[in-house]
Amino acid sequence: MDPRIRKHAEVVVDHSTEVEAGDNVVVSAPPAAEDLTLALCEVVGEREAFPLHVAGRQDATRAAFLRAADADALDAPDHELALAEAADVWIHVRAHDNVADMSAVPSQTMSAFRKSHSPIREEILDTTWVLTQFPAPADAQNAEMSTPEYEQFVWSAIDKDWDAQREFQDQMVEILDPAEEVRIVSGETTDLRLSVDGMTTINDQATNNLPGGEVFTAPVADSVEGEVLFDKPLIHQGHEVEDARLRFEDGEVVEHAASKNEDVLTEVLNTDEGARRLGELGIGMNRDIDRFTYNMLFDEKMGDTVHLAVGRAYEACLPEGESGNESAVHVDMIVDMSEDSYIEVDGEVVQRDGTFRFEDGFEA
Repeated sequence: MDPRIRKHAEVVVDHSTEVEAGDNVVVSAPPAAEDLTLALCEVVGEREAFPLHVAGRQDATRAAFLRAADADALDAPDHELALAEAADVWIHVRAHDNVADMSAVPSQTMSAFRKSHSPIREEILDTTWVLTQFPAPADAQNAEMSTPEYEQFVWSAIDKDWDAQREFQDQMVEILDPAEEVRIVSGETTDLRLSVDGMTTINDQATNNLPGGEVFTAPVADSVEGEVLFDKPLIHQGHEVEDARLRFEDGEVVEHAASKNEDVLTEVLNTDEGARRLGELGIGMNRDIDRFTYNMLFDEKMGDTVHLAVGRAYEACLPEGESGNESAVHVDMIVDMSEDSYIEVDGEVVQRDGTFRFEDGFEA
């Protein structure tokens, strides 16, 4: 076995999820990630926990089911819900034989599926969970890299000093956590204001996402005002949405457009009422992720980007007792902040052209 795969498994088990003896661990991984699945089960066994492998939700089997399913009859199946309820740890691995496996599933069916599986998703989020990536050839091709180049890219982003990364990101947490208002400006296409008053800022140090490398919070749902152009493509269920543009009033999307696959964006926004509001503001801070790869797990962590998610807010960001924005979806979209851009927190510029104020080269 490639020692980098073994190291990947150890980071997942020991750092991201901190598996303990006796834990019931679900490893959700498709066939394309077989080598990592074997390594994960081995490491989990060494920790005296109990792994159960199930096929990942991203592969062709899920697409085959959904193409045949009646959208009106979809529900949260009892056996899948019971598995989520019984799990202590949920490890979800992404890897593709074909990155477009889900593209033939009707959008209405996907929307119905997301809604019907909300109880299962919520149960998984109540476990200790992590999402990670295995560098399968189809994902390398999607990133426009050779397989060896992509393997090095993925494993370099995963096998790093996460304590040092946490300390670097803490500097942004200290700015954002007590803040009241954030303004995001990029060229003439993005000028957005939102309140984060009372919200908690989370330091993503490769716990729920591996690789990690962002700080994120939840906007006050009705506070978002302005317009944003997401100038990095969005890949959603195998479809590429380009130049997605949203305009907000009183926190709600009142206009939207895209230069490619606008209908996919429309379907996301029409999922439910919460899908037209923002559930997340995220700021990328991982300098080892230095290129766009059409994979949100990596792309949203780039140090000169901001991402915003329509849909569900993460509970950890919300004041105690508040539910926040609720939705069956959580769809991230990216703004490139590397040129002619800035982030302003309570009237003070904290990042300009991708450089944070606590980094060398920052110009106020």
